[in-house]
Amino acid sequence: MSTTSLAPKGFILDLDGTLLDTEPLYTEATQNVMDPIGRRFTLEFKRTIVGREAMESANMTVSEYDLPMDAQTFLDRRSVFLKVLFPAAQPITGAERFIEGLLDQDVPIAIATSSSREMFELKRSQKPWLQKITTTLCGDEVRRSKPDPEIFVEAANALGISAADCIVFEDSITGFKAARAAGMTVIGIDSPYLLDVDRTEANLVIDDYQGLTFVQGQLFVGEGADPDSA
Repeated sequence: MSTTSLAPKGFILDLDGTLLDTEPLYTEATQNVMDPIGRRFTLEFKRTIVGREAMESANMTVSEYDLPMDAQTFLDRRSVFLKVLFPAAQPITGAERFIEGLLDQDVPIAIATSSSREMFELKRSQKPWLQKITTTLCGDEVRRSKPDPEIFVEAANALGISAADCIVFEDSITGFKAARAAGMTVIGIDSPYLLDVDRTEANLVIDDYQGLTFVQGQLFVGEGADPDSA
């Protein structure tokens, strides 16, 4: 496959499923909440909530499965399991090397995650490479959640970079739509939670960070990338 070259001035990255492989942990914790009441959390439904702010996705889950609890109770019960699972979450392949390389070159980086601040800090509590990123925005720090572009617009403003000069890394359809609505180029991290039609919302879809190199202001995307005509 030929190499694609892009020239961003900064990067904005989602966290869950984009930098850390936390989505299976959410699935495990959600199923743990549902087990006592005999519900089965499905991949088909999960695809509809990936990337959304916690309370929004909780309300959708409670409604979909007719859970005998409100959204906050669901989140509280799930958090008991997540607090055990999150600190050991593994990086998406190549993510740590890629981020460290950007930091070594003083490239502007922000994290823009739908996760709450509390959970975000827990997820990176044992990840020094993530702790080095100082510009971070969380879902409970903006008024409107993805697919609204607010969190990406605010992140670009915090970096002092125009939207057109930012590349966003995302793993969900809500994130793709938010980035595009913000006027940014979006690179998707592929996952089982994406449908074929979802992938068309990204400018580029890659399996992981192994084929990425950033040198002298140029991002080179090589083997493993799936360029999209969207």
